[in-house]
Amino acid sequence: MKLLITGASGLYGSKLAETATARNHKVYAGYTHNPPAHGTPIKLDITDKTQVYKAIEKAKPDTIVHAAALTDVDKCETNKQLAWKTNVEGTKNIAEAANTQHAFLLYISTDYVFNGEKGQYTETDTPNPINHYGLTKLKAEELVKTAVNTYCIARTSVLYGATPAAGKTNFALWLLNRLEKNEPAKIVTDQWNTPTLNTNLADMTLEILERTLTGTFHLAGATRINRYDFAKQLAQAFKLDTNLITPCTTADFAWPAKRPTDSSLNTTKAQQTLRNKPLSLKHAIEKLKHELNTLNTHSFKPPKTQL
Repeated sequence: MKLLITGASGLYGSKLAETATARNHKVYAGYTHNPPAHGTPIKLDITDKTQVYKAIEKAKPDTIVHAAALTDVDKCETNKQLAWKTNVEGTKNIAEAANTQHAFLLYISTDYVFNGEKGQYTETDTPNPINHYGLTKLKAEELVKTAVNTYCIARTSVLYGATPAAGKTNFALWLLNRLEKNEPAKIVTDQWNTPTLNTNLADMTLEILERTLTGTFHLAGATRINRYDFAKQLAQAFKLDTNLITPCTTADFAWPAKRPTDSSLNTTKAQQTLRNKPLSLKHAIEKLKHELNTLNTHSFKPPKTQL
């Protein structure tokens, strides 16, 4: 398989590039600022239509994973023009170029396309985002469906992993870093998700690519949990002081963007279809511990500032 990954320096894209390379696939790793560690690096600004077409014409991939996006929920709310340009127009560029190349496109979407009023959303539930980030991702999904002949939309939730990627940390590493330094952490009790280990997501999506599975899949962790309980389970697993974690509510934060109360994803379809199953939180945290031990990063050093 000749695979082009956009956002290959990100938390998910970097792990997919690593996993696909280890499986002897030819990987072109698209990036904007931080050169990726795995695959053949290819400079790729998804908002530049000419650059997108040139990159895809050069790589000639038979498969494309579009993971690049503006994922900062509050930045999407305060800079809606940038969010639309990146997440909607950027996806349009990738989708149209993919179709020209007759490539299979897998688009990474989010649980934030739902309003969070009921949780445990299935693939057939109707999206209804309550913030601009969710809206841009939903519009991008719709573009993919109309612009590409062969596609898969993969929605995920609260991605975390063992290494900072693209100069940014993630919830798990942020929390562990604070607790290691005996610093307190205020975590909300009223936001429910299905946290997803990036390694698990990479394994599931690579299987979808290799089998050319089409349609929409919810590819997330198998455990529905609120942020506070997630934080406590992380602390307990790493034998850190859970007393440093204090409960609070969303109302305690003046975030520009609204957060869904319960955007957890139902992963039954993935459980029934894939050999690589969504992991329970217990097993995912065990895998995270193993990866951190392998990397010898017990100190949880803060990541470098993004360029």
